Amino acid sequence: MANLPKLDLGLPSYDSLFSTEEERQEANTEKVMTIPINKIKDFEGHPFHVTMDEDMAKLIDSIKENDMLMPALVRPKPDGTYEMISGHRRKFAMSQLGKNEMNAIIRDLDDDQATILMVDSNIQRENIYPSERGYAYKMRLEAMKHQGKKVDIDTSEIPIEYDKTTSAQVGRKPESADILGEQLGISRNQIKRFIRLTYLIEPLQEMVDGRNENEIKIAFNPAVELSYLTESEQFDLVNAIIENQRTPSLSQCQEFKRLSHDGELTADFIEDTLSEEKPNQREKLSFQMKEIDKYFPKEYTPGKKKDLMIHLLENWAKKRSREQER
Repeated sequence: MANLPKLDLGLPSYDSLFSTEEERQEANTEKVMTIPINKIKDFEGHPFHVTMDEDMAKLIDSIKENDMLMPALVRPKPDGTYEMISGHRRKFAMSQLGKNEMNAIIRDLDDDQATILMVDSNIQRENIYPSERGYAYKMRLEAMKHQGKKVDIDTSEIPIEYDKTTSAQVGRKPESADILGEQLGISRNQIKRFIRLTYLIEPLQEMVDGRNENEIKIAFNPAVELSYLTESEQFDLVNAIIENQRTPSLSQCQEFKRLSHDGELTADFIEDTLSEEKPNQREKLSFQMKEIDKYFPKEYTPGKKKDLMIHLLENWAKKRSREQER
C-alpha cells in the first residue's frame, strides 16, 4: 500500500496531554470543561503562526465532520480567563465554524512549565516555519534556564562544522541545548542556528519562511549569516533585495557579515552586490535535442545544429527589423 501523506490536524502528541491523565483525575488536580472561546487567550509570545492555509482548511473540515477529537490544554489565570497552552489552531478552526465553546483540559502550570509544554506540543508538527522553530527553541531553553538547568544559548558565533563532534566536545558535560537536541534528533549547534533567525528583522524572517508578499525566498544558511548584520544593515539589505528582486548568495552573505563585523558594510556596497547577476539567477533556455532533431538532416552534428539555429534567428531578426521600419 502506498504511503499516504500525513495530515496535520493541529493535535499535540497523546502522551503530552494524557500520559498521567488517570493520576491527575484521581487526585482532582485537573479537569476537562467546556469553556467559552472568548475566555481563552493566546499564549503570550506564542511563536507559531495560525493562518488559513490548506492544512487549516482540512482541520476545519475534520472538526465539522467529526467534532473536535481532542480537547485543548489551558491554564487558569487570576482574572477568570484561561491561557491556551495547546490548541491555538483548533480554537481558530472552531471560531471559523461559528462555535462559541470548546472542550479544554484545565491544568495549573507555572510560566516555565507552560512554555515547555506549549513548545513540545507544537514543535513536532509538520509545516513549521524556520523562524518559528527558532523562537520556540529559544523560549524552551529560557524556560529550562529558569528551572535551574544549565543553559548555554550563546549564539554570538556558530561554527561552520555545526554537525560534527570536535575534540573539544568529547567529554564535555551535556548542556540543555544537547538535551533538547537529543529529544528532537538534531545537533546543539543546529538548534543555535535556528535561534539565530530570531535576530533577523521581520521582513527577512518572512523571506526565510517563504511567507512574504513578493515571494522572495532566502535559503536557511544565508539567512543565518545575515542574522549577524545590524538592524540598520538588514533594512538596507531588504531594500536592495526588493529593488533588484534578487537575494544574496551564501558567499555574499558571508562577505556582508565580515564587513559588518569590521564596521565597513555600507548600503552602497549591498546595492552594488545585489545588482550583479549571480550565475544561478541568469535566465537559461533549455530543451532536449529530441525535440528538434526532426528538423535537421541526420548527419548534422550538435555544433552544426547550433550554427544553423543562430543563422536562422539572425535572418529572422533582420527581417523583423525591416518590417518595423516600413
